[in-house]
Amino acid sequence: MLYYLFEYLNKTLDVSGTGVFQYITVRSALAFMLSLLLSTIYGKRIIQFLQTQQVGETVRELGLIGQNEKAGTPTMGGLIIIFATLVPVMLFAKLHNIYIVLLIVTTLWMGTIGFIDDYIKIFKKDKEGLKGIFKVFGQVGLGLIVGSVLYFSPAVTVRQDTVKTNIFKVSTTENVIVQAPIEEKSTVTTIPFFKNNKFDYAELLAWTGDGYQKWAWLVFIPIVIFIITAVSNGANLTDGIDGLAAGTSAISVFALGIFTFVSGNIIFSNYLNIPYIPNSGEMTVFIAAFVGALIGFLWYNSYPASVFMGDTGSLTIGGIIAVLAIAVRKEMLIPLLCGIFLVENLSVVLQVSYFKYTKKRYGEGRRIFLMSPLHHHYQKKGYHESKIVTRFWIVAIMLAILSIITLKFR
Repeated sequence: MLYYLFEYLNKTLDVSGTGVFQYITVRSALAFMLSLLLSTIYGKRIIQFLQTQQVGETVRELGLIGQNEKAGTPTMGGLIIIFATLVPVMLFAKLHNIYIVLLIVTTLWMGTIGFIDDYIKIFKKDKEGLKGIFKVFGQVGLGLIVGSVLYFSPAVTVRQDTVKTNIFKVSTTENVIVQAPIEEKSTVTTIPFFKNNKFDYAELLAWTGDGYQKWAWLVFIPIVIFIITAVSNGANLTDGIDGLAAGTSAISVFALGIFTFVSGNIIFSNYLNIPYIPNSGEMTVFIAAFVGALIGFLWYNSYPASVFMGDTGSLTIGGIIAVLAIAVRKEMLIPLLCGIFLVENLSVVLQVSYFKYTKKRYGEGRRIFLMSPLHHHYQKKGYHESKIVTRFWIVAIMLAILSIITLKFR
């Protein structure tokens, strides 16, 4: 909203200095600072409100050290993250930008699913929360919306190496042929670590014959649904000990901020030989607000936590990260960039699969890890929560750096 106010002051009234709001870097910095202040200052009030409403965590007996001390700690702290993200976005972002609209919808959509899940756990005294099938329906619904908008909306375009020949008459006797790049609808994405790193999902249908490009949505939308579902569930599983999900997510989102900035800047995208995605740079403002909210949330969520984010926060975080990666055409980097989410997910899948297999074959279930997800395995081995979280953060930083250098390392 402030963006439009300052745009009016600059272009209509010609007020000196108001043009600075046109810069994404300025608005991103302001969004970050405001979200950090909101999450730290008003976060305490939200926690107090949750305490008065007796929104306390119900802890399952898992035999972990210090587990019982967490009982009664306020949950639904994801409300802090959502509030501290959306307020700066509403103030500093271009609200008519299609990517900002998608991210706001994602935040509210996944936040609502998580809130319902937490509400059932707390007030209905059902430890299972929202049935898994309904969570999946919600994630698939969001995937359909995001995939359809990114594929069909005329506001979502990509500028690649594709060129359009234009002939300009510069004199009565001479024509100059100029090749000018054009923006087009595309399902192109980028493959990390490869020199010729562009890949078009439509190519998966090339075997069907001529005109296969018009059916690319049959591949693209299911892939979007899968990514959103997988990443949101990965973030949900990672939220198991104080500060783990918020810290690792902030690192991953910061890296995505670099990708959105360079992909939305024609000079940087040209230099780095990556697709230029018009208007995608505006997502940097959202990312700055989101990172500020996550860091501010850590003020209360670091060990010993005064509040837990609950599914309200974890599902929202995963959904936002997935949409950001897809929108900036870096979804194939998710296994590397969100490696913590991946190993947490895999640890659960491997543990459950191996247990069922050995029970069927030997009559007794066996385990690969002492407990899954992976962070609980290290707790069982006697590592303190804060040590586990710090080391996971270090790994997340390394993965983020590796992801960023794929811009040049091919």
